[in-house]
Amino acid sequence: MLIWERPEPASRSTLSPLSRERIVRAAIGLADADGLQAVSLRKVAGALDAGPMRLYRYVDTKEELLDLMVDAVYGEIPAPPPATGGDWQAEVRSLARGFRDTALRHEWLADLLGGRPQVGPSALAHMEATLAALRSAPGIGDDPDTLMQALQAVNGYVFGAVRHEVAERRVERASGLTESQWRAATGPYLGRMLATGRYPTLAHVVGNASEQAPAEMFDAGLAVLLAGLTAGLSRGTS
Repeated sequence: MLIWERPEPASRSTLSPLSRERIVRAAIGLADADGLQAVSLRKVAGALDAGPMRLYRYVDTKEELLDLMVDAVYGEIPAPPPATGGDWQAEVRSLARGFRDTALRHEWLADLLGGRPQVGPSALAHMEATLAALRSAPGIGDDPDTLMQALQAVNGYVFGAVRHEVAERRVERASGLTESQWRAATGPYLGRMLATGRYPTLAHVVGNASEQAPAEMFDAGLAVLLAGLTAGLSRGTS
C-alpha cells in the first residue's frame, strides 16, 4: 500500500510526539539547510529528539520520506486565480511561476524532478490544475493524448528551467563568482573565440541580446512555448 493510503499510527503520549507532518517538516528543514545528503531517517529522528526506530512507524523507507517531502512542497504552490475570459495561458503561467518560486525556496527539489510523475495528493492537484487550464486551450480540448503532450511540453520546460537556475546558483556559491564576475573573467577568451568567425550566430546573440533577470528569462521562454503550443499540437493531430 502506498504511503498516501496507509493510515498514520495513533499518537502516543510521549515527551516528543511524532506525526508524518512533523517528520516531513523536519526533513525539509534539513534539506533546505544542507541539501538532500543531509536527509536520513536517523538525522530526522535526531532533529525531532526521537529514536530512529520510532520513525519507522510512520515512514518505511527514505524513498517514502522523499515522496512526502516533494508533495509537501507541491502543497505550497498557490492555486492560480480564476481565469477571466478563458485566459488559459494566464493560469498556466501562474502555476509555472508558483512552481518556480517554490522550487527556488527548496533547491533540493530540483534533484528530484523528472522520471515518473509524483502521485501525492498535492502533486496530483497541481497536475489537475495544469491539465484543466490546457484543456481549455484552442486546439487541445478533450483529446487525452494531446493533453498529455501539452502537459509534457510545459513540465519539460518548467522543470528544465528550474534545474538550470538552481545549478547556476550552486555554481555561483561554490566558485564565489557572481554572474557578472564570471562574465568578466571569461569575456576576453570568448571574444577571441567569436572573432574567429566560426560562431556567427552565437556572436550575433552575444553582441546584441539584452541582459535579463532569471525571472524575466523564465517568463520569456514560457511565453514562447505557450505561443506555439496549440498550433504545433493541432498540426500533429490533424
